[in-house]
Amino acid sequence: MSSTPSARRLRLGLPRRVFSQVLLMQVAIAAGVTVLATGLFLAPLGDQLDDQAMRRALAIAQTTAQQPQVVRDLRTTRPAADGPVQEEAERVRRATKAEYVVVMDRDGVRWSHTDPERIGQVVSTDPGQALAGREVMEIDNGTLGRSARGKVPLRDDDGEIVGAVSVGIAYDSVRARLIHAIPGLFAYAGGALAVGALASWIISRRVQRQTRDLAFSDIAGLLAEREAMLHGIREGVVALDRGGRVRLLNDEAQRLLGIGGEAVGGFPDEVLGAGRTADVLAGRVTGTDLLTVRGQRVLVANRMPTDDGGAVATLRDRTELEQLGRELDSTRGLIDALRAQDHEHANRMHTLLGLLELEMYDDAVEFVGEVVGDHRVTAEQITERIRDPLVAALLVGKATVAAERGVVLWVSDRTLLPDRLIDPGGLVTIVGNLVDNALDATAGTPHARVEVELRAEGRAATLTVRDTGPGIPADHRELVFTTGWSTKEPPAHRERGIGLPLVRRLAERQGGTATVGEAYGGGAEFVVALPEALTEPETEPGPGPAPEQAPERAPAPEFAPAAPVTTAAEKESR
Repeated sequence: MSSTPSARRLRLGLPRRVFSQVLLMQVAIAAGVTVLATGLFLAPLGDQLDDQAMRRALAIAQTTAQQPQVVRDLRTTRPAADGPVQEEAERVRRATKAEYVVVMDRDGVRWSHTDPERIGQVVSTDPGQALAGREVMEIDNGTLGRSARGKVPLRDDDGEIVGAVSVGIAYDSVRARLIHAIPGLFAYAGGALAVGALASWIISRRVQRQTRDLAFSDIAGLLAEREAMLHGIREGVVALDRGGRVRLLNDEAQRLLGIGGEAVGGFPDEVLGAGRTADVLAGRVTGTDLLTVRGQRVLVANRMPTDDGGAVATLRDRTELEQLGRELDSTRGLIDALRAQDHEHANRMHTLLGLLELEMYDDAVEFVGEVVGDHRVTAEQITERIRDPLVAALLVGKATVAAERGVVLWVSDRTLLPDRLIDPGGLVTIVGNLVDNALDATAGTPHARVEVELRAEGRAATLTVRDTGPGIPADHRELVFTTGWSTKEPPAHRERGIGLPLVRRLAERQGGTATVGEAYGGGAEFVVALPEALTEPETEPGPGPAPEQAPERAPAPEFAPAAPVTTAAEKESR
């Protein structure tokens, strides 16, 4: 396909490379500035030379008029080509290289002139201002052509005006000086243009290296693609400059971090607050695939430094993956519990079959009653003390998992939680994480026990989870709430070190706290205080021991007597 002539001329006239375009533009700018500066210099130069010539003519005229001999000769002699006034005027003209020195009387009659034949004639220009006592500077045309003139009055000793002196400097000599100055001026202008061209070449080479010799259209296309990519990908991108300030946030990063575009220009600690997320973005925590918790989101961050001293951090949302991992853990636990239940059910069926074969019918009936009653008592004990169905169902399921893992799960007799939780799902997450951690810590230890205590007072709720595990050293009790910190090997499908940071964040979201200490007799004791967990009570709470009226626990190496939820397991062990 052929292009139009104008398009061909445009492509031929303007190079595509950035280096060539920048060099061409800068040389053109330097040349334009040079020409402009030269023009601005030449424009007033002619006026300056004219002014200098007029002032020089005026000074010669003043010097001539101050000679007393000229005044005396003007009064005592007649105008003549060989007269004393003519001789003195010619002497001054030759000494000063002026074009003419004319002395005239009050009638404007010349007493001196370069052309002796004009002596005795009236001057060709009006001498009125000089004869009136004023000094005159002007550019004018006379009998000798265009000249710069200076006229002064001629006074006697009494100050009376007796005539005037007019001095002229040829205008052609002024123009010659101007023309003579132009070559030197052009030489300076050419030198300045050469320096400008060299500087332009150096700058263009630097631009060429920084832009990798791309055309402007390519750079514009890259910028458009960059904007589309940054705001279109489902991964957060945060760019920081060499000073550590945020200089770019794409839409996904703003959503994941919960901040807006006004965060650009601030430090991570300022826009995000102190915490692991700010530490990761600022580079104080190093590594790959770093886990951090922001609000309710679990993020995976990677940070890469850039050549200019800044950095680019990417953020991926792992919240759904973590939830799936936890659901997978729960499913595996449920499968293990069902497998144990199946094994236990088979053993009981074998026992029942033996009793029937031995015709021990009364013992068989009693055995069946005990088995059914144990499961019913387990659920009843929990639902009597915990009225919220989600939390109660969670603990019933955890009791089965605990029995399979050889851990006794107890619900404290101090427990009383009404069914008016503001955020049941949040409390389920808190209880589930703490119980899971306690089961992990106590599994495989002698006399493994986990105690759960949930108490309500007004709108506040307090959750306490105690275990008989090895406990947590005092210097690690804050580290356990740090994202990614864990003493256990992570499973293949997800990272560890997420549960306890989520517990603390959920507690802080409701204005509460999450702390860990040492349980009585050893082990760990996690306490979560939620001051605004319940709605205002509409009626008095149902029958049951109030938390403040519950009897104090007797000190013992193990947990105080409480409602066991693994009665059947204990009977099996005995």
